[in-house]
Amino acid sequence: MAGRRLDAEGRAGLALISPPLLFALLILAAPLLTILATSFLTDGYLEIIRELTLANYAQVFTDPIVRVVMLRSLGVAAMVTLVTVVLAFPVAYYVSFHVRPERKAMWLFLITIPFWTSYLIRVFLWKVILGFNGVVNTTLTGLGIIDAPLTFILYNVNSIVITLAHAYAPFAILPIFIALEKIDRSLLEAGRDLGESRLMTFWRVTLPLAMPGVIAAVLIVFIPTIGDYVTPEVIGGGKIPMIANLIQVQMLALDNRPLGSALAVTTMLIVALVSILFLALNRRFLRGR
Repeated sequence: MAGRRLDAEGRAGLALISPPLLFALLILAAPLLTILATSFLTDGYLEIIRELTLANYAQVFTDPIVRVVMLRSLGVAAMVTLVTVVLAFPVAYYVSFHVRPERKAMWLFLITIPFWTSYLIRVFLWKVILGFNGVVNTTLTGLGIIDAPLTFILYNVNSIVITLAHAYAPFAILPIFIALEKIDRSLLEAGRDLGESRLMTFWRVTLPLAMPGVIAAVLIVFIPTIGDYVTPEVIGGGKIPMIANLIQVQMLALDNRPLGSALAVTTMLIVALVSILFLALNRRFLRGR
């Protein structure tokens, strides 16, 4: 009788998840498989020749331009992730440990306000802020700190990092906040009762217990950042292309879809390897808890 009930529940669960599963396969798996298949084809003049080849991947791994752009993308993504998580942790810590419980919802509401506007609008606003006649230059000039507008605060890697760090800050704050909220406060009190300072209690108790949230924030920020297209194009002025910009050029401007697909697949594999590494770290911290 119990076995029949379990079988019935299993069929009901399968029927329940089948529609979203089929939808996910259609929307996600089909395009990914198409890109994967295209990456092994040969590019012809305004057409794709259906001849299997590894030349596209050979070019991806041997072309010095691709190597430079890929390393730049990884470096920018790592820098954005580091800046975002380092700045997000104090905010999440303050909201979790120092804000009264009845006001935490309001703080989280304020943190999510940037989501009210389009990502593209926020990128253009940063261009206005950092521009030649933007807010920063106008303020510094008006205060007499500088005589002429600064030209190095826009169209460079630093401006890209600032813009992306601001754009993805809420994505880092929220998972860290959730991890901090799950920490049993009695553990912190026990550490202080044993003579540990607040700093050592944070280092030995709070930070290790919050690491799953930190790792989640790293993944949430790193994965979309490495494939960002808009910010390098607008804030970088097209002078500092990242891998997404190179894929766009191959796919549309040069009409070399096999090479563009090979670049996309290689990028996804690199992101997958980084994600697996951080997931393994997350599992280690969870075991330690």
